[in-house]
Formats: sequence, structure tokens, C-alpha cells
Amino acid sequence: MRASEITRCRSRVTVVAARGQLLHAMISDFQGQRRVVIEAVSPQIDGGRYAVKRVIGEDLTVEADIFADGHDLLAARLLYRKKHDTTWREAPMELVNNDRWRGTIAFGDTGEHLYAIEAWVDHYLTWRRDLLKKNQAGQDVRVDLLTGLQLTREVVERAAANDRARLLEWIATWDKDGAITQADRVARALDATLLSLLERYPDRRLSSRSPEFRVAVDPLRARTGAWYELFPRSAKADGKQHGTFRDVIEQLPRIAKMGFDVLYFPPIHPIGEAYRKGRNNNSEAQTGEPGSPWAIGAKEGGHKSVHPALGTLDDFRALVIAAKSRQIEIALDIAFQCSPDHPYVREHPEWFKKRADGSIQYAENPPKKYQDIYPFDFETSAWESLWNELKSVFEFWIQENVFIFRVDNPHTKAFPFWEWVIGEIKAKHPEAIFLAEAFTRPKPMYNLAKLGFTQSYNYFPWRNTSAELREFMTELTRTPVREFYRPNLWPNTPDILPQYLQFGGRPAFIARLVLASTLGATYGIYGPAYELCANAPRAAGEEEYLESEKYELKAWKIGGDDSLEPLVTRLNAIRRDNPALHRNEELRFHGIDNEQIILYSKRTNDRSNLILVAVNLDPHHRQSGQTALDLEELGIKDSDTYQVHNLLTGMRYLWRGARNFIDLDTETVAAVFRIKRSIRTERDFDYFG
Repeated sequence: MRASEITRCRSRVTVVAARGQLLHAMISDFQGQRRVVIEAVSPQIDGGRYAVKRVIGEDLTVEADIFADGHDLLAARLLYRKKHDTTWREAPMELVNNDRWRGTIAFGDTGEHLYAIEAWVDHYLTWRRDLLKKNQAGQDVRVDLLTGLQLTREVVERAAANDRARLLEWIATWDKDGAITQADRVARALDATLLSLLERYPDRRLSSRSPEFRVAVDPLRARTGAWYELFPRSAKADGKQHGTFRDVIEQLPRIAKMGFDVLYFPPIHPIGEAYRKGRNNNSEAQTGEPGSPWAIGAKEGGHKSVHPALGTLDDFRALVIAAKSRQIEIALDIAFQCSPDHPYVREHPEWFKKRADGSIQYAENPPKKYQDIYPFDFETSAWESLWNELKSVFEFWIQENVFIFRVDNPHTKAFPFWEWVIGEIKAKHPEAIFLAEAFTRPKPMYNLAKLGFTQSYNYFPWRNTSAELREFMTELTRTPVREFYRPNLWPNTPDILPQYLQFGGRPAFIARLVLASTLGATYGIYGPAYELCANAPRAAGEEEYLESEKYELKAWKIGGDDSLEPLVTRLNAIRRDNPALHRNEELRFHGIDNEQIILYSKRTNDRSNLILVAVNLDPHHRQSGQTALDLEELGIKDSDTYQVHNLLTGMRYLWRGARNFIDLDTETVAAVFRIKRSIRTERDFDYFG
């Protein structure tokens, strides 16, 4: 026999032996008797590889296909626990239709949780169903009653002491030969009280169990909030003196009055001198020019230091405390890159990539060169020390009571690093929030969300038409993407001045503000620049601001008659007062016979709060149209009269049916309606609410 043939024979023997061992294992563990199949579990991300996301108190509705051979009835439970707990909690699952089952749970604390499904053949329910059918058909059910008695006795063995006593008493009254008629026996067997008692103690010895799936439970701020971006160094009114943390404290009353929940700062660290960028991103800075905050690191320190001109660490602590007293959380920019002057460059040259001439590789996006920034080399052989040091940056600022981080360009750093570092941080601080500034392709952007980023920037700044906005937001709210990806909608950033804002003027700024704040449960604006409708580009066709605040101090004349501050304040108040705007899942688009107007609604699950928004997307012309509302979605009948209250203007109207008229000029631009249903008499009309 040839060697190859011997090998094949041995392989066959090994396979047969393996099959025998598997069969033995199945028999010894009752595997061969487990009849229930559990499949198509949702929601779950990549077979449970990544966590679905929820916030405290938010429902997680789980569905699965659950079935078995034959016609026996099944029972199922939804199991859930915190990751490191040993005891599972349970919630009921109900048959929806055609073998699809559903159950709902919610989580009371943050952190990683697990869920699974357990299902089994319920012999008692099956017996009860068949007894009812046979009895209704007039058949002899004496043997069936004995079977039921036997099943009930088995439950006694599993029951708690108090329930065991009740069951034994019930059996005693049922088991008296001749004492009661067969009709009475059947009635007792089908008794609803007995059913509820027996359902507490099902026989789950042969139950089937699904794999375990992960759930990341975040604080409420992960789902909803309004962000305001501010450069602390421009906090001085004159734009000539360098602003300080103390100057920012003086601005907190205004920011709080506008209704913002999160105050976000670009990097607050020392800025390098080498290759410092000048005004308008000039490659050479003039004397006194402050440089880009993203060129992190100088002789004064690096990522764990504050720029001396901003103040001291004690000043920063005072700012954090002052912000919290006004229900504002501070968010910091984490940019993992260094200026040539950063202490890391001198102390850990192994963390940076070398060019052929031995010099350190600076950041490039050819033909653009960023000589003032050195990126970290995530392929370095010293990656473990690099990872641990970068983790310590987050830990340092968490010790300073900062728990929200906007991460700069995470898609240019290694994916395994993000999964590790976010996991490490959230294991100790599950309240931490990570916003990914990931303006990149969909796959990398979504992957970062799967790896642990709480929220993400996205393509909203470039989605302008009704069709574009519908397609974009539908993908984020009506597909499985919604289970792990939370969009944070920003109409502008210091890096992005979209063409729509450049050419649309004030009406465009109003439109995008209303869209961002009502389409998204979380949104943000690059503060004073947006309030004042700053829209001058550095050059035609560019999205870079002329005289960008990234490279110079600015003197923002906030609070003037031309400011959008009153509108921002009103919109944030509307968001606060209407829970329909606190989530994205119930976003629905409605028809209108004018593509220059976009029409959409949001609602709470019980429809107690209904918001309908109309926005004129044409910043140059008045637009009007007839609506084609989805009344079923709104819980309104064709014949209903209902009130729509424009929360921006205070005006109230009575509408009827799906077709109603909307007219939006370039001054008001948008309408945010709150709907009151079922107006039957004048008394139902809400004049003030």
C-alpha cells in the first residue's frame, strides 16, 4: 500500500473515530434529544463579533426564528446579564408569526452586557392544547387527563415550597376517583390559574441555547445631545490677546442659555515651533502667530499638558467644574500625532517612521505636506509601549473629569488599537464617550463604530438635495447600521465649509441648522463661525475657511442682530422639550409635490409626541407644496382633524387628511410642527400648549 493511500485510510479512521466521539458526546449530554432550532437572531453584529449599542433604559427588542420538528408547542426566554455577572436574568419571548419570536429588554446600567435565547419543547402546553381540541370534539379524554396529572406531578418536583403546596392541594382535589365528573376534571385541567402556576417551572432539561451576543450600554448622552465647538484661545473679545480657560468660563452662561449639552475644544496642548503654520495655512509662520493646535507638543509638554497661554491645569479644572454646574460637559480633542518639538520625538524615536535619509516621516497627503506634524508608526516593533502610552493620555484626562473625547482622524490609525484602547477605557469607565472624526469611506467608518466608537462624524455636510438626505438618513436609521452606528450631524467644522453654505448665505445656514438639529438626535456646530454665518472660502472650489481660526486668533462679534443665536436657542429648547427628537429610529420621510422641500417626522413609540419638520432646501427662492403625509405612521385617520403648531413661529393651524399646503420663504426657511391629534371641537384646539 502506498504512503498516500495509508494516509487516506488513517484519515478515514480518524474521521470515523471523531464522529463516534461526537455522537457519544451528544448522547451523554442529551444533545441528540434537543429538538429546537434557534436561528436568524437579530439584532447582532457580524455573528456577535461586535456589540449592538443601546443607552440606559432604552429597549432592546430581540427577534429570532425558533422552530422544531413536529407540531409540539414551544416556549422561549430572552436571557441577559452584565458581562461579568454569573446569573442570567430572563424576559419572556412571544411568537409573532411563522416561527418568528420576539422579546424586549432594557438595561439599567452602563457597560458591556450579553444576551442569548433559550427555547424548548413545552410538553405541558402541547398537552393542554390537544386536550382542549379533543374535549371540544367529544372524544374520550380519560387517558389524556392522566397524562396531565403526571405532567403536573413532575412540576411539583421543580416548584418552590409555597407553590409546591398549592400544586399538591390542586392534585389532591383533581385525583379523587369518582368525586368529580370528567367535565369538571377537564375544567380543572384547563384552569388559567393552574396554567400560570405551571408556567413558572418549565422543563428545560432539553432546551436549546443560542450563542451569546454583545450589547454596549452607554449613558444617555451617547444617544442625544447638542455640541458646541469653541477655540479657547479666541475667547478674548478683541482677537488680539490669547484667550484663556478663565475667559471661556465667562462665556458659559451664554452657551448654557443657548441650550448646548457639550462644549468641545480643539487640542488645548502646547503647540510646536518647528515648521509652524501661519495665517491661511501659510507654510511659514510670522512672529507671534499661534500655529495650529493640532501640531501638538513643545518644550512645555505634550498630550498631558495644557498650553501655557490658556492657563494652568488648575484653571482647566475650574472650567470643568463651572461647566458641570450649568449641565455642560467638556469634550476634548484627542489627536494622536506630534509636532517635531514633542517630547515623544526625543524620548521615543522608535514610535515614528523613518525616511530613507534617516529623518522622521512627516504627515503627507500628496501633494500636500504637513511638516509640522509627525504621525505615529503603528507598525513599529515597539507597538506595545506606544499603545500603553496612548491609553494613558485618555486616562490622564479622565482623572481630570473629562469623559467625552472627539478623536481626530481615527481611520488613519490601526483598527486593532482602537478596539483595544476603547475596550480598556470603557471597562473601567463605561460612561466614556468617543466621537470619531472619520470622514472616510463607509467601510472604515462603520468598522470604527463596530470597534467601539460611540458616535461618528459622517457625510451630512455634503448631502444637500431631498433625495440625497432621504437616502443617507434612511441608511442610518432603517437598516442594520442603526444597531451600531450613531451619527453626530455637523453642518460645518473648522476643516469643512461646504459649498452649500458658501453660496446659500443666511437661508442656507438656517436650513442646515434645522436639518442637523431635527434629523439627528445628536448634532453640533462649529460655534461662533456658524452663528455669524461665516462663509468665505480661502479660494474658489475649496472648503477651507478664509483666515481660518485653525491658524490665528479670531475676534468673533457674537450676539449681534445678524447672529443666529436666537434660532439656535429656540431649536435647542424644542429639542429639549420634545422626546421625539431624542432618538433616530422613528425618523420617517413623507411625500410632498415639491422636491425643493423636504418633509419628515419623528415620534415617540406611543405617539404621545409627534414632530413634523418641513425645510426649504432652496436658499434663493420661496417654495411651496402639497403634502402627502403617511397618516398611518402618524396615527391619524383620513377623516381626522388635527392641529399643527409651528414651534418656530408660534402659529397654529388645523389640518385634515394627508394633503395640506406648506409655504416656506427664504426668511423663515423651515417649520417645526408639533402635532396634536383628534381635534373634534373648538375646546380641543390648543391655543397655548
